[in-house]
Amino acid sequence: AITVVSGACRGGAYEITKGPIEAAELAAKEEAFRTVLADADSFKLDDYSAAIEKANTDVAAMGFGNVQVDECATGLDASGSPMGYVVTATSGDGYGGNITVSIGITTQGEVKGIEFLTIGETAGLGMNADTPEWKGQFADKTVESFTVTKSGASADNEIDAIGGATITSNAVTGAVNSALYFVNGCVNQ
Repeated sequence: AITVVSGACRGGAYEITKGPIEAAELAAKEEAFRTVLADADSFKLDDYSAAIEKANTDVAAMGFGNVQVDECATGLDASGSPMGYVVTATSGDGYGGNITVSIGITTQGEVKGIEFLTIGETAGLGMNADTPEWKGQFADKTVESFTVTKSGASADNEIDAIGGATITSNAVTGAVNSALYFVNGCVNQ
């Protein structure tokens, strides 16, 4: 009897909190969209399932790590025309687990910014990826892909590794590269 009552209470608590949790996740995602593609007037979640499937198959062999494109929203200008994309990509190569990133990319292939949806890296090391200075290395760059360097970025496609957190640096960069490939190789064709 105790087990049945306990199970019913737990199920009830789940149903009560499910809606608010989904609403909070949606609000966080919308905020990330506005951060990484600030020039967009609105966003529309389109069905990119075929392009996502193709991208995920292709990037598995491209050396970006254990990454995948999860979804894509189209950023629209005031007239309703596409001006860019917000791609959500996940890397399974983070030191502390999966890292999910929203990446804003214009229709011309320029990365406008990145924002983390989930990151659980080591405080003082990998969590430094979430600083404006480190995330800003990706902004306003039009490249095919990024590479991580430990000797100081000297080109647009180079990202300075976080000291003591090269695993995190590579994981995030791999997720961004998968988003770039998705937009340039699967959507903008």
